Formats: sequence, C-alpha cells, structure tokens
Amino acid sequence: MPVHRSRLVRIRALGTAGAVLLALLALPQTSAVADGASPSVPPRGSAHMGMGVLAHDGQAGLPTSRSTQTEGVDVSSHQGDVAWTTLWNSGVRWAYAKATEGTYYTNPYHAQQYNGSYDVGMVRGAYHFATPDTTGGAAQADYFVDRGGAWSADGRTLPGVLDIEWNPYGDDCYGKSASSMVSWIRDFLDRYRARTGRDAVIYTATSWWKQCTGNYAGFASTTPLWIARYASTVGELPAGWNTYTMWQYTSTGPTVGDHDRFNGTLDGVRTFAAGS
Repeated sequence: MPVHRSRLVRIRALGTAGAVLLALLALPQTSAVADGASPSVPPRGSAHMGMGVLAHDGQAGLPTSRSTQTEGVDVSSHQGDVAWTTLWNSGVRWAYAKATEGTYYTNPYHAQQYNGSYDVGMVRGAYHFATPDTTGGAAQADYFVDRGGAWSADGRTLPGVLDIEWNPYGDDCYGKSASSMVSWIRDFLDRYRARTGRDAVIYTATSWWKQCTGNYAGFASTTPLWIARYASTVGELPAGWNTYTMWQYTSTGPTVGDHDRFNGTLDGVRTFAAGS
C-alpha cells in the first residue's frame, strides 16, 4: 500500500506512535477485506461439531437422565487442552476429538485430547469436519485417516466420524445440489471403509440433512447416526434411520460445552468400539 510523501513526514513527526502507524499502513490487505468478504466469517480450520445448531435449530431444554445412556463429550481446538480427569470424575465415559478439516487443517490439540481421554480410561474416537466445497470426499477421508482418524480393534477406539453440517464459511450446502452432496458423502464413506474396515459415523442435524441432501435415506442401513439436537428429545431423525447411536444434546455443558449421549450402556459403547 503506497504512502504519500507528505503523509510520511507528518507520521514521522509523531515519533514512536508514527512508526507504529506507518507499519500498519504498510501491511497488505487481507483477502477477506480485498474480496469484500464479511468480517464475521470465521477462519478456516476453526469449525467444530454443532457450530451451526443453535443458529439454525435453536435450543429447547435438556434431556432427563437415563441409566441406559452413557455420557460423552466432543472437543476441538476450541477447547485447547482438556481437563480429562475432571470430565471422568463427572461421569463422562467416551469422547471424540476433532482431527482434521478439509485437506488443509489438523487440530494442534488432537494428541492431548485424543490420548488424554484414553489415558483416563475413556473410550475415544476422532472426527473430521467436512468441507465439500474444497476437495472430494475420498481425498478428505484419506487426509483424515492419515492424520488421526484411523480405527483400531482395541475395544477403546471408536470409528471415525464425518461431521457434515452447515458451512460456517459460506453457503449452507457448500454450493452443492442434493445429489452432488450425496455423492460426496458416499465417496467419503466408501474410502473410509476401504482404508479402515469400519463404517464411519455420520454426525448431522435433521434440518441440514433435509435441506442439503434432500433427506436422502440410502446411508441408514450401514452408517451409524450421531444426531445433533439441543432439546429434551432427539426429535425427528433423518430419513432411513429409525434410531440413533449418539446424540449431541447441548453446547453448554460443564467443563466442556459439547455434551453427548450414547444410546446404550458403557458396555454398549465398548461393543461399538470393538466393531462387534
């Protein structure tokens, strides 16, 4: 950015303050400003599970306690280093940590979150935040598996999760038609299964699924569902699923905001992790 000579003279006359101002004037414009993008758009890599749930679906109460459901949490770089012992002592028994986003971002806190939950005794897994507008589904599955999203049959590692929801960086459906979105999801799921031997879990909200896939029912027979709904019940499920495996029910829980229920006992969590 050029600075006119007369302005330089006036700025330098201000001493240190002028030098700071001069440095700021010399900085290049960010792409967001140059392209006319909204300053409210978050930076790439900052997305996390349920980022759009409150804005699109709202919040309507909390579920009652059920002995046949098992408490869990999901975390990302948003939480930083997590107090896993505190969560364990509060009754949390399973956890998912964000591993990747698109093919451009790896969670820098993934090791502390993924290994830390395991070290206190939890059953743990990893999730991938999908960005179907940047690269293909198979490429993102490979990126995920290679950077923390793989599965092992140790009874303590949950299958990977495809977090597919509202686009925090632009168009809700990532600029895709319903049919092209379904194809993208299928490519991800097929590649994940080929790489790991497990079916990935789909995390989504029913309203987004209806809007962006046309309420496609074809994945339900093989793909476990993690439903997002901040209310006292799970409500309507996406087409094809008559039950859910996990439920994200709030973003305002203690210690870590995002709390979840596994639809079964702790033995059920371990059985699901083992793939049996």
